[in-house]
Amino acid sequence: MTQYGKTRRRQAAAPALSLIFSLALGAAAHAEDAFNLDALIEAAKKEPPITVYAVTGKIVDTAAAFTAKYGVQASGKKVNEATQVELMIREHQAGNVVGDVSVATDVASAMGELLPEGIATSWTPPDLESDIPEKSRNPLVVVSDPHVWTYNTEKYDKCPVTNIWQLTEPQWKGKLAMLDLFDKPLYADWFNQIETHHDADVAKAYEDLYGKKLESSEKSATAAWVKAFAENAPLLADSTTVAEAAGAPGQAEPFFVITSTAKYRDNEAKGLKLGLCSGVQPFSGFLYPGFGLIAGQTKSPNAAKLFVRYLMTDEGIAPQTVDGKISGNSKIGLPANEASDVSDHLNELMAFDAATAADDLDKRESWQDFWRVNYKK
Repeated sequence: MTQYGKTRRRQAAAPALSLIFSLALGAAAHAEDAFNLDALIEAAKKEPPITVYAVTGKIVDTAAAFTAKYGVQASGKKVNEATQVELMIREHQAGNVVGDVSVATDVASAMGELLPEGIATSWTPPDLESDIPEKSRNPLVVVSDPHVWTYNTEKYDKCPVTNIWQLTEPQWKGKLAMLDLFDKPLYADWFNQIETHHDADVAKAYEDLYGKKLESSEKSATAAWVKAFAENAPLLADSTTVAEAAGAPGQAEPFFVITSTAKYRDNEAKGLKLGLCSGVQPFSGFLYPGFGLIAGQTKSPNAAKLFVRYLMTDEGIAPQTVDGKISGNSKIGLPANEASDVSDHLNELMAFDAATAADDLDKRESWQDFWRVNYKK
């Protein structure tokens, strides 16, 4: 967490978020009646061009398509989660906003720093609100990224794992991989989400597998699992390396990994053999929410709102749904050619709860330290 966030987050977060939420809810009853898309478009055309930060390079083409559709100038820039947060904080402090919209930023930092401090705001399109689940409206979840347990379909006829505790057994030592939780802290946040909301499920999974209750000196079943998982020395790498470790053809002993369904497109593009593990206890993966946030000091608030609304339409989010990413608009499904078939297994994925994401931020470094201490090559 940045020093800026540390100095004020605790005292500011709760009342500021309460104010944001109460104002949003209070206005909601009147907003739908008052909302006029044509008026928003006309107002947006009078504003300076906008820049959109997103974790996917597809945002460049999405911004170009938006400009062509509405005549409102927008440019997309691929920026990873952590860098988006840093840029938005620095730009806010300098009073010089470059990124007007942030898509799929670091959820914990958004809830712990950006929103409470007014660095970013959330806006839900009133005319689409009824199609967006209530828990996904404030902050607005534009898209969720499924990360799933993944195996090599050339090596195995079916998923070789049915329970996450199997991944702590000796046969998987040195044969596991995931994104680097020091570079992609969402994985440290994932551990905290499991402990906060699903610790009993982790304990039950142990008992179901071994026929006895978990006995551990660790503070939770989740901590016991993370410790044992780390002791099996998973390869920590970037998304491409992780996907190829699992899916490259011709491997005698391919890795078993957890990765984003976006990498499954490489089954066709690169000949990988990635398969989604279903039926894993207590979860086959997790859904990581991607907020659509607007810079608090943007000089183009209407253009920013219009862009956020565009992302909540089938046309605007289509470049991402083809990669298995789930629209925050419940009316929008995944296309038939999506490679992972994750839409058949969404109920098996642990959903991040944004309401406790600020706690994830507080405990992020502790989980990273815990991993470092227990990691054994």
